[in-house]
Amino acid sequence: MRTLTVTEAEYVGEHRLRIHFSDGTSQVVDFGPFLLNYPHPQHNKYRRLANFKRFKIERGNVVWGKDWDFIFPVAQLYQGYVAPAVY
Repeated sequence: MRTLTVTEAEYVGEHRLRIHFSDGTSQVVDFGPFLLNYPHPQHNKYRRLANFKRFKIERGNVVWGKDWDFIFPVAQLYQGYVAPAVY
């Protein structure tokens, strides 16, 4: 079984990205509700669009920050919905 990865992502407005996956599909993911409803000192800076737009693709995932301080499971991105981690 091959691992699903992110191959490309593009900013499409507000806090939304169109994310392309290794299986050829793509999904628009809105990060805005997460950023507004789940404040946290580590990722609040990504509410500013200038910071949010500085994402990159590394090791098959969309990441923000030098030390990956804002990241989500690929499975959530694939479903088009991001949520806080459940511990």
